[in-house]
Amino acid sequence: MKKPVLILLSFFALVPATFAQTVTLDTYFNHETHRTKTGTERFHYLWTDTNDSGFSIWGDIFKDRGFSLDTLGSAPTVANLQNSSVYIIVDPDTKKETANPNYIQEQDAVQVAQWVKTGGVLVLMANDSANVELAHFNILAGKFGLHFNNDLKNHVIDDKHFADGIALPVDKTIFWSPLKIFMKDVCSISATGPAIALIKSADGKANIAMAAKYGEGMVFAVGDPWLYNEYVDGRLPDEYANDVAAKALTIWVKKQIKR
Repeated sequence: MKKPVLILLSFFALVPATFAQTVTLDTYFNHETHRTKTGTERFHYLWTDTNDSGFSIWGDIFKDRGFSLDTLGSAPTVANLQNSSVYIIVDPDTKKETANPNYIQEQDAVQVAQWVKTGGVLVLMANDSANVELAHFNILAGKFGLHFNNDLKNHVIDDKHFADGIALPVDKTIFWSPLKIFMKDVCSISATGPAIALIKSADGKANIAMAAKYGEGMVFAVGDPWLYNEYVDGRLPDEYANDVAAKALTIWVKKQIKR
């Protein structure tokens, strides 16, 4: 009776880990730190950060959809992304944020593009041009016919001017119902190849989010890290549906996975 059990265990040992759906968050190109009473620690856009600056709420949405969460603290390669279904890069560091930032290089872009081509889903989240390193980020975005512009859209002075941050879905690919989204201080996106505009500024002039098919995979690019806790935790006025948009985007991302 033991032999069949051993054979069965051997079979499962050979099943590739890529069958699991893992969403991996970059902590290499964005590696911000701040001082605390006990020393220096990582912060900003982390799954484990439950403060306004974290992605813990979005992480819970991913987990509700059956994903496991991971982080990648080294330069991306096809090899170290092989167990990931989704890879998210948020707000690459400038020298203002990190003394020695890890800039995206051509070899990084080539490796990530190859991973997307085989069915991965890449999420690129920029920021307004004063707070993100765009020159090297665009090396990667350019592989998919996208370009983050060196500009500032949806500038919001304070909480009395929420209306200046209105962004509207213009395509039902992801956001199937009318939503009013809040995106503060973003950069716009241009398409240098085939891409779909998904979210625009309220005046309809600026692309704020776009999607591009690449091989078997998909790229979602947006001009802001708009799904961090501060803007999906209910702090916004009721008319803004960032929390609903976060769930819709996560559902769409899951459907795009081909690996």
